[in-house]
Amino acid sequence: MKRILSASAFLSLLVLAAASARANEPTEKDAIAMVEKGVAFIKQHGKDKFIEKVSAKDPEFIQGALYVDIRDLQSGVVLAHPINPTIVGKDLTDVPDASGKKYRREIIELAAKKGKGWVDYMYKNPTTGKIEPKTTYIQRVGDAVLEAGIYKK
Repeated sequence: MKRILSASAFLSLLVLAAASARANEPTEKDAIAMVEKGVAFIKQHGKDKFIEKVSAKDPEFIQGALYVDIRDLQSGVVLAHPINPTIVGKDLTDVPDASGKKYRREIIELAAKKGKGWVDYMYKNPTTGKIEPKTTYIQRVGDAVLEAGIYKK
């Protein structure tokens, strides 16, 4: 009887831990808020200061799995990326995702035409190591595009 209760308690803890982890995953609202915070920062302090903050992994712009990065609207060159700094200075506009979609091109076109919105694609989730569906909120500010994405569940 004691083992049954221990197993039951353990399973209950696992269920609660999984629910808690899901509750802490970023949402679409979180992605929008992160990008809007970046836009406001640029408008107040300038693009160069924002690039410095993102490059320095400032906690204001990186919170767990959610972060904001910035690319040049005209060239597509990544200006700052807090998770993968090896892509900074590179134009990956026409490099496709795992399904062949040129989502970065779509990001630039959406930013140029509408100024903001969502782009869906497949990307390697650093937490699971698997290719998973991801959606990214983008917003144009001046000659740059800010991006913050979440993995779909």
